[in-house]
Amino acid sequence: MEMANVLHMNGSLEDTSYAMNSLLQRKGISKTLPITKETVVRLMRSWSFPKGKGKLVMADLGCASGPNTLLLVSEVIKAVSRELGQECPELQIFLNDLPGNDFNNVFTSIQGFKENMKKEMGDPNSLISIAGVPGSFYDRLFLTDSLHFIHSSYSLHWRSQVPEGLEENKGNIYLASSSPPGVLEAYCKQFQTDFSSFLKFRSQELVTGGRMVLTIPGRRGEQHSEKECCYLVMSMALNQMATEGLIDQQKLDSFNLPLYMPSAMEVETEVRKQGSFAIEHLELWDMDWNVYEGEANLAGDGGYNLSKCMKAVFDPVIAHHFHLSREITDEVFRRYALLLSDWMAKESPVFMSLTVSLTKRH
Repeated sequence: MEMANVLHMNGSLEDTSYAMNSLLQRKGISKTLPITKETVVRLMRSWSFPKGKGKLVMADLGCASGPNTLLLVSEVIKAVSRELGQECPELQIFLNDLPGNDFNNVFTSIQGFKENMKKEMGDPNSLISIAGVPGSFYDRLFLTDSLHFIHSSYSLHWRSQVPEGLEENKGNIYLASSSPPGVLEAYCKQFQTDFSSFLKFRSQELVTGGRMVLTIPGRRGEQHSEKECCYLVMSMALNQMATEGLIDQQKLDSFNLPLYMPSAMEVETEVRKQGSFAIEHLELWDMDWNVYEGEANLAGDGGYNLSKCMKAVFDPVIAHHFHLSREITDEVFRRYALLLSDWMAKESPVFMSLTVSLTKRH
């Protein structure tokens, strides 16, 4: 499966869109804002940006669409403004995602966003340039030594392709206890190849001393635990429907998700092996899978809430592989919601994430 042509979140502002069902990711971005803002402030101080002069160039990789896209950008701009006062440098912001991303949804909100930012900064003459950059972050995207800061949140678990050698992973769509050892090896190797490429290309694009903050869905330990993985539950829904003849069994046997949730040790190992970056901060943390947990009158059915989030993310990939009608795709996620509710009640799972702050070496 060629990811660059298939992988994208559900666009538009409809009920099933990513824009309307990305609160889980938004909470993750909000939780990591302190380290992101601290990293930007340290960058500004280390470079001694003169007030009102120079420029700060940043990129958000895997920006998606909807309210989350500009949340991070707004917080970075505020951090820069507070650090330098009203006289800020010119700001160039690149928003990157694969070509299928709903960039139009993002672009329609940019003008109003920039005006609001100028008011908040107290400088109507501030220059804020925002541009979309379609393409895979596993390739080169920007000019050499052209960026000061790079951010990526909930994107680097996606692989550039489905790993090769997964023919024996029948009945599963990701790593499971029944997966042969070669399947784990194939997924791990694909992660190593992709993440090494990502680091190499970003090291070419960042200036010396430039910074990155990356947040990646991860796992608690070195072993892959099914108790932490909602994709096992998705495979159960798909297997149910294949048994009933609603989806093609051969297509299910050949379907594997192009994902990999690394451990903290795996991330650290690849960073040190590639050698271009120093690790300033590495943290493993968790949050509830039910995005509305703790919010009065909103928590409701955790399985239903999570299935809507997953549908906004995986709907295009599943529909493309199985060639399903909208009715059948909806049935996949209806069953998924029921199974998720049972899984969440029994396992009380948490969503694990890794956040790492990196500085480019000389």
